[in-house]
Amino acid sequence: MSSWKSLLLRIGEKCPEYGGNADFKDHIESCFGIVRRELDPSADDILLFLLECSEQLPHKIPLYGTLVGLLNLENEEFVKKVLEKIQTNLQDALDSGNCNRIRILMRFLTVLMCSKVLQPSSLVIVFETLLSSAALTVDEDKGNPSWQARADFYITCILSCLPWGGAELVEQVPEEIDRVMVGIESYFSIRRHVSNAGLSVFEDTNENNKLLDEKDFLEDLWVRIQDLSSAGWKLESVPRPHLCFEPQLVAGKSHDFGPITCPEQPNPSAATFGISCGRQRNVAELKYPQRIQRLNIFSASKAEDLRPIDRFVVEEYLLDVLLFLNGCRKECAAYMAGLPVPFRYEYLMAETIFSQLLLLPEPPFKPMYYTLVIIDLCKALPGAFPAVIAGAVRALFERIADLDMECRTRLILWFSHHLSNFQFIWPWEEWAHVLDLPKWAPQRVFVQEVLEREIRLSYWEKIKQSIENAPALEELLPPKGGPNFKYSGEDVSERTEKALSLELNNLVKGRQTFREIITWVEDSVIPVHGSDFALRVVIQTLLDIGSKSFTHLITVLERYGQVIGKICPDQDRQIMLIAEVSSYWKNSSQMTAITIDRMMGYRLLSNLAIVRWVFSSSNVDQFHISDRPWEILRNAVSKTYNRITDLRKEISSIQRSFLLAEEAASKARAELETAESNLTLMDGEPVIGENPVRMKRLKSNAERAKDEEISVHDSLDAKVALLARAIEENEALFLSLYKSFSNVLAEPLCEAFKDGNVKPADQADEMAIDLESSSAMELDKENGRPKKSHSNGRRAGNGYNLDEREQWCLSTLGYVKAITRQYASEIWSFIEKLDADVLTEDVHPLFRRAIYSGLRRPLDEL
Repeated sequence: MSSWKSLLLRIGEKCPEYGGNADFKDHIESCFGIVRRELDPSADDILLFLLECSEQLPHKIPLYGTLVGLLNLENEEFVKKVLEKIQTNLQDALDSGNCNRIRILMRFLTVLMCSKVLQPSSLVIVFETLLSSAALTVDEDKGNPSWQARADFYITCILSCLPWGGAELVEQVPEEIDRVMVGIESYFSIRRHVSNAGLSVFEDTNENNKLLDEKDFLEDLWVRIQDLSSAGWKLESVPRPHLCFEPQLVAGKSHDFGPITCPEQPNPSAATFGISCGRQRNVAELKYPQRIQRLNIFSASKAEDLRPIDRFVVEEYLLDVLLFLNGCRKECAAYMAGLPVPFRYEYLMAETIFSQLLLLPEPPFKPMYYTLVIIDLCKALPGAFPAVIAGAVRALFERIADLDMECRTRLILWFSHHLSNFQFIWPWEEWAHVLDLPKWAPQRVFVQEVLEREIRLSYWEKIKQSIENAPALEELLPPKGGPNFKYSGEDVSERTEKALSLELNNLVKGRQTFREIITWVEDSVIPVHGSDFALRVVIQTLLDIGSKSFTHLITVLERYGQVIGKICPDQDRQIMLIAEVSSYWKNSSQMTAITIDRMMGYRLLSNLAIVRWVFSSSNVDQFHISDRPWEILRNAVSKTYNRITDLRKEISSIQRSFLLAEEAASKARAELETAESNLTLMDGEPVIGENPVRMKRLKSNAERAKDEEISVHDSLDAKVALLARAIEENEALFLSLYKSFSNVLAEPLCEAFKDGNVKPADQADEMAIDLESSSAMELDKENGRPKKSHSNGRRAGNGYNLDEREQWCLSTLGYVKAITRQYASEIWSFIEKLDADVLTEDVHPLFRRAIYSGLRRPLDEL
């Protein structure tokens, strides 16, 4: 890497490039000296790399802004090109809806204004352009309030710039910035309060009233900015290196910024409320999502005592590092641990990471990424961060009963994986009390599921050893053992089946083809013993042959899948097939899920058959105490949806290929027509005026290009047809799924919640101890451990105040909401059918509310 690149990249870091010095002023001077000398030969490269660094290391933007300010003193033309490039990038980002780029470039512009590179009035014009667009969008008469998410994002961008440049704007253009602030205040008077219903990590039984009283993200940011203004725009979290160079910078020329325009708003729906409006709102919220849902899992006495605006800025730093360094986990952890702030922030860092891991409807990156970052931070900060993470786990465990079901699953997967990287060490004796709880209590289920997931990552004896400080927890371990092969014993009643199983085993070992085995089944087994008997023998035997490893399973399914398909041609038979798989792997939830998933992949099982099996009585009884049926259901729905996603990607790629093929065919045809126009007539006959060889080649090229165009078009038509069929299958799956949910929930909901409401936790039992809920989150200062107060969210005294039926209903409704939220975009496409077929007038209000909440559909449409 060139020296100037290395200096730009590492500016602000204590690194060899700067001799181990950490002083910002020295860094800027050193970097400026090198970059200034390299401007003539490498101006274009420096410009692009400088912008790339500022966009992908935004916590260093004040340093880069000051550097550009110094370069402005030496080379105004270079700095003009920098601003022109920023203007182009910002306009492209606005047109494409690239939220992160818009936000970062606006911050960079603000810092450039502080370094006397940009006219303050030009920055205000940018602010007013966004403000005008936002105000028009939420205007019910002239705008499209369904797209309030975009309008809110624009206002967020303006407000989030002010910690970096509010003081300079107030000093230099007080009237203009006052005008912007008044405009923002007016915007708040016409926008709608945004409810977090459906996206809240913690459930609240009195959710509707509570969420109306709470400030949404933008309202909260506005309050923080007003507090910052009242404090004279002074804050600790934003470095201001330009002040060290102010005597030099004032001599530079401030430049204007080119005009930008916001994209036109989509045409509004006919009604302010309703399905069309809901669809548009869903699209807008996906395109302009909220970056964070704050958890606040640590009590104020334990977390760092930071001003709200400083907490916001540090959150921005942390989120930016997580975003832009997602491919470099160790670099990411190093930057997160070394932010340019003069105070400690370990608790805030833990809360921010968990907020991303548990973000709804989905985290920005795969949960594995956050797992690795936490592991690296624990290694980078061994004296502080492990205890903070342990405290976060304990705090979340105390509120596990209130945790959203999807977040609960993510937490289980993360925690088990995290422990696997630290020898599965955890003070399990702290949680031994869960054995005193009913089997359906969320804390007990959480511990049970974590132990089960740990066994998947290790082995049974190892996990048993890890809980030796709480040996009673062995009761929550899944059964030890491998497959449950029906014909491995000496049961006399199964002698015939065992003999046939052995014969089939020998046929497979003898490399008989699937046709020969099908013939054997049809000629020797079904006529004598019946098709049910044949299904049991074949499935049990093939599963046993494939049980040695995942590779063995895949080999069996590939070679003999058609045998299974022959004896399980319809849904009823496929349900029997799943039952046999579940029976064979009853001691292994993991292998059950893998086998069913692979069978679905080979088209041996339909998604509808899986749904029917999941909602069979034996599985329904497990909904609130085991993740086993839910894992299988999640896999089935995910595989169906992924097929649609893959087809859409393929169609998009083929459409691009078709445009290229169409363009190539048109060009070849034009060249041929041009050549043919040069033909002359002699005695009424055409005479070739061009080279005959060239004419032949042009004809050949035109024909070949036309054939390619037709081929690509046919391929596109085929994929579009497959997509239409996949969408129909997906729609049928979801309708079947919701009907199944409605059927199993109807009677229990009416019995458990007759008035259609869940009783708030603090009213659920008169014996509930009020002090318990307030102290549940308090952590011991020495080791971050909770004080002895096992609230379990809904505990009263030494018991658990929800009976099994109520807990079953709440757990199942939680999964209804989670599935709806995850696939909301697809569900909105057939919402009319869902309303007509499932959400009828007699459906229970809690079931309807769960679906509406998952869709972010206003509850006033209930």
